[in-house]
Parts: sequence; C-alpha cells; structure tokens
Amino acid sequence: MSLHRRLQQRAAENKPVRIGLIGAGKFGAMYLAQIPRTPGVQLVAIADLSPDAARTNLERVGWEPERAAARSVQEALQNGTTWITEDWQALTREPSIDIVVECTGNPVAAVEHCLDAFAHGKHVVNVTVEADAFCGPLLARRAQQAGVLYSLAFGDQPALICDLVDWARTCGFPVVAAGRGHKWLPHFSESTPETVWGHYGLTPEQAKRGGLNPKMFNSFLDGSKPSIESAAVANATRLGVPSDGLLYPPASVEDIPFVTRPKSEGGVLERKGMVEVVSSLEADGRRIPYDIRMGVWVTVEAETDYIRNCFEEYNAHTDPSGRYFTLYKRWHLIGLEVGVSVASVALRGEPTGVATCWNADVIATAKRDLAAGETLDGEGGYTVWGKLLPAERSMRLGGLPLGLAHNVKLVRPVKKGQSLCWADVAMNTSTHAYKLRREMEAMFGPSFQARAA
Repeated sequence: MSLHRRLQQRAAENKPVRIGLIGAGKFGAMYLAQIPRTPGVQLVAIADLSPDAARTNLERVGWEPERAAARSVQEALQNGTTWITEDWQALTREPSIDIVVECTGNPVAAVEHCLDAFAHGKHVVNVTVEADAFCGPLLARRAQQAGVLYSLAFGDQPALICDLVDWARTCGFPVVAAGRGHKWLPHFSESTPETVWGHYGLTPEQAKRGGLNPKMFNSFLDGSKPSIESAAVANATRLGVPSDGLLYPPASVEDIPFVTRPKSEGGVLERKGMVEVVSSLEADGRRIPYDIRMGVWVTVEAETDYIRNCFEEYNAHTDPSGRYFTLYKRWHLIGLEVGVSVASVALRGEPTGVATCWNADVIATAKRDLAAGETLDGEGGYTVWGKLLPAERSMRLGGLPLGLAHNVKLVRPVKKGQSLCWADVAMNTSTHAYKLRREMEAMFGPSFQARAA
C-alpha cells in the first residue's frame, strides 16, 4: 500500500528513481504513456534501433516534444528530460540510471542487455519474457551474484499470476492451479502473421491504428506466448507443468474452480499444483460468456471443514465439493502497469516475480512440414510455435528452446507437429543467449532436478 506514497516522497526530495528503457515499441509505448503521470520517476534515456520510431511513439502517447529533447544523458539529468539514442550500452553503463527496463521483445538481445546491466550494477525489469522462459533461472542467479535485482514485469500476466500465487500462499492456502486466460482452438497453433487478425478479433485497420505487430500478436494466438508465460510462472512459483503441453480447458470464470481440479476429482489436472491456461472458446468455437481471456487466476483449496464453511458463509464461488475456490483478475493492462515493478524494485528491493527453479521449458514445434535449408523465424512466425514441457522432459529430448529459434537454419527436415531439437539446426553458438542456455542446462539439468526433488 506504500509504493505511491514513497514515490511522492522521492519527488518531494527531488531524488527520482532513474530509469533507462531499451525498446520503445508497443509495450514500451504503453509504459511511456504512464511515466508523465507517475511521481518520483525520471526516464533518463530511451535506447531504440529506430530513434525516429521511438519519437513517433512518444508523440502517439501524448508526450510533449520538449520532454524528449535532451541531446545527452547529462542534459537529461540536468533538465529532468529524456535522451533518445541507438546505443543501448549508453543506458546499461550510465552510473546515474538505477533500473533498466528491457522491452525489446528480442530474446537473444535481451539476454545481452540484462547481463551487461547486471555487470554495471543495474537492476533489470525484464519485459521480454521470451528470454526468461529459456534462461530465467540463470539470469536470476547472475543478478543475485552481481548484487542487483532481476524482475518480471507487472502488467504482463506472469507477474500478475505470481502476485496471486503469493497472495494465496501468504494466506495459508495450498495452490492447486494458477494461470491466465486465452482465446484458443487447436488449429490456432498453425496461425501465421497473415491469418492472425481474423482469428484474434481485430481488423487490419484497427491493428494499423494501434501500431500492432502481426508477428508479435500471432505469438499470443498460436500458443507460443501462453506457453512462454506459463513457463515463467512455473519457474518463479515452483508450480508443475503438464507433461505434454497446455490443455486449454474451456471455462467461464464461474467454471474455473470446476475444471482446475485434479482429474481424480472431475477436473483436468494431472495433479495438484500446476500451471494451466483457460480458453475463452468452446471446442466448437462458440464464445464463452464471462470469460477470462484477458485475465489471470489462481485456484486454492480449503483443507479443513472450517475453511470450507467459511467459503460457504461468505458466498465464495467454489466447485460442487466446496473445497476449491478461484480468485481472479479479469483484465491486465500490459505496459500501463510496469510502474509497479519499477517502484517495487527501487523502493522495496523486491522483484514482482523471479525464477527460483527450472521446472518448465518452451520448445520450438513445427507448424508445417519443414525442409532442410529453411530458416526458422521464431515465435509468432510462419515456421514454429512454442510448446510448454517440463524442463526434465525437454532436457531428455534435447529440445530447441523457442527463444533461440530465430533466424536459425534447419539442417534436416522436421514433420508438422514435431518438436525440434538442437541437432535439427545450425545454431550460432557465439551469442550470450546460447552460452547462458547451455550453461543453465549443465547447471540445472537432470542431475539438478533429481537433487531438487
């Protein structure tokens, strides 16, 4: 309850939390829209590969031109304005910046940005959850070793789900399941940037007006992003992962406590303590009334008769047994909420979600028959989608993480629906992202999982 008051205090003392933003696309633009309305923070600098595009987004969200007119970091600090540059290292290595918000959406680049920020004493709020999905546990460890904080971004569903899980456990409830909603039918896994808007429910004109990236939005639709975000949640909360991918049970908000129970009790879960994603569409494509498509939820269990009686007395909506109850937020506001992470990291010294184990992985899976010599185009593209698997199973398969399936050439054919492995591709082994992933496999692999169990 204290974050806003403490931000006001920082403003009164003229000691703002100083921020550097890397990537000013759609998500970054949403955060930019809120910064002028938030006390006690200063966006010192924006790094973007296209400064002109960054300025266009600033104009779109209502920034006055003089607010981003600084010609250097020093001028920005002196005048309380913002400098725009192409040089991301000017942010990660600037002593005056407290927190770097990584918002590029490019997982390979994001890993490099995070590591450099850690090395120069910067906390990181990582919006690029794709990077967290394939090496978040080791990013968290590297941050800890550097004496800084690494955090998932509030507003994105993983951090919101982590918040609900923390609420439940702090109240003393066992978490039976937790996750997000999604508009899902099985054939959506084959969607491409050319088909996304029709499935998603927007017109091309609406998408253009909002500056929406069809490949990025297709990564939501085709199941890649739900898998990525579920992996981040599982690794942050130690919840389990379905053995063969997300099930996407269809359910209204009222039905969530019915379906997110173990199979033995009439639900869909393999066991208690799992991540899952609830679909807003029936199997025949009909829209479910009062859905959770844009929201997050956690299902908890009443372990005693007294707690079950409390659920009944206060009209808590439960399953028929009265044991399982779901708390939910029906909406998330994406980049408009990132300020909560920035304030929590800066003022409380607490991340809004961070990997604590390696339970989950997301593996590139063929959308169609792929031929040797083809180039993979990563999440949301034309070639692969991401399938959530337990990390131990991914290790046994030698699975190719979706976050590294960008601009990579196939060396042998892969059938539609088949999950790819390292041996299927000619990988660039020189990147920080590849090296960190391989180091994590050695550190957190099957032997680690056995010890952890």
